[in-house]
Amino acid sequence: MSTIKIGVLTASDRASAGVYDDLSGPAIVETLKRYLKSEWQPVYRLISDDRPTIERELIQLIDGEGCCLVVTTGGTGPAPRDVTPEATEAVCDKLLPGFGELMRSVSLRYVPTAILSRQTAGTRGRGLIINLPGKPKSIRECLEAVFPAVPYCIDLIGGPYLEVDPAVIQAFRPRS
Repeated sequence: MSTIKIGVLTASDRASAGVYDDLSGPAIVETLKRYLKSEWQPVYRLISDDRPTIERELIQLIDGEGCCLVVTTGGTGPAPRDVTPEATEAVCDKLLPGFGELMRSVSLRYVPTAILSRQTAGTRGRGLIINLPGKPKSIRECLEAVFPAVPYCIDLIGGPYLEVDPAVIQAFRPRS
């Protein structure tokens, strides 16, 4: 069996220009390394915060690279350059608004500005795209909230079987 590929996409004008280091993409990779027992490899992209580039990379990660999961960070706020949700919606076959609803709910426990976040999720073919916020702490909090549903979602869309480390996180799969 081939190695599972998971896309990690950071959308940040300043990080992609080298103004500062991307801490968010590596935080996603480290969190997923803790969660997953399945053998997988990250396919990392650091790009500017513009919609055509984000759309092109999302399509390439799923259709070209064969990623079953693409986790994005950045571009989910209300600022004019925050367009990751629009790019995600444009390339998805189906939207899964429950992901964003849960992430905002969890984030509201920590910051009142979580209501400004526009994270979403959706499917494209056999891939799941999840938009996360940009701060590493928020990334971990949001992934912890939604990840229990991720393996089963990927099962339902025909992706590979993702096995988690039950000592770290529990994945929910209905009993057959």
